[in-house]
Amino acid sequence: MSDHDDREVDEMDQYADEQELSADTDSTDIDSTDIDSTDEQDEEQGEGIRLQKVLAAAGIASRRASENMIARGRVEVNGEIVREFGVRVNPERDTIRVDGARIPPPRRHVYLVLNKPRGVVSTMDDPEGRPTLGDIQFDKKSWQQLRLFHVGRLDTDTEGLIILTNDGEFAHRLAHPSYDVPKTYLAEVEGFVDNKTIRRLEKGLRLDDGPVKPDKVKLIMRSDSKSLVEVTLHEGRNRIVRRMMDSVAHPVRKLSRTGIGPVRLQQLPPGEARELSREELGALLDVVKM
Repeated sequence: MSDHDDREVDEMDQYADEQELSADTDSTDIDSTDIDSTDEQDEEQGEGIRLQKVLAAAGIASRRASENMIARGRVEVNGEIVREFGVRVNPERDTIRVDGARIPPPRRHVYLVLNKPRGVVSTMDDPEGRPTLGDIQFDKKSWQQLRLFHVGRLDTDTEGLIILTNDGEFAHRLAHPSYDVPKTYLAEVEGFVDNKTIRRLEKGLRLDDGPVKPDKVKLIMRSDSKSLVEVTLHEGRNRIVRRMMDSVAHPVRKLSRTGIGPVRLQQLPPGEARELSREELGALLDVVKM
């Protein structure tokens, strides 16, 4: 069979999955609370839940479409491809993937992406009375009542992506330097940034507290008066991007963090929050080895 034929078969399979999912959307197959009495009894006895039911509860597809995925070898549990429909899993402990993408366990915690506004201090309260993360009013009142941790910090005059969660272990790991989670920033700087300066940044700089070498530097826009530069790095030192740009004579006018690992800020307005998507949370769980 040619590569073209393979692609046609894959597209037909994907279309069939989508049609089955659409047909079953109103059924209880994809209700996350749909755990029948047999599964509840088996779970209590440590026998787990049927894999296709876990996939359906996670919103991947209907049970029938999930069985199709299993039969075609698209699902793996703890690193092993599963093709049998009767396999039972513990979604809290087992690592489940579909087409290589991690399916996170049922959420017992909240994981939020917040676009921190400028002027807000990266703490939940402040003895000096400055605006803090804890002062932000969420659309969902249930989030307001949680004891949330912020993952890492942003300078008061820096806006952008910060993750909030009530999962302490997740927050600790994501903030720990040993997991090397890259962070992406968009800096509006003074002046025309030429190609030589970009290469200098890419090569790495020596600052007062030691060397720094970004993972990636990308010129987004430049004019005589200002330029936009995207910087991705693992460094977590204080005001690191601002100090990098100062060292090449292009002070930062405005700075925003746009990404943490696989998570992107997208079009989220300042001061607003959203939940991590299933794909984002699954990828971050892989990053921090949870």
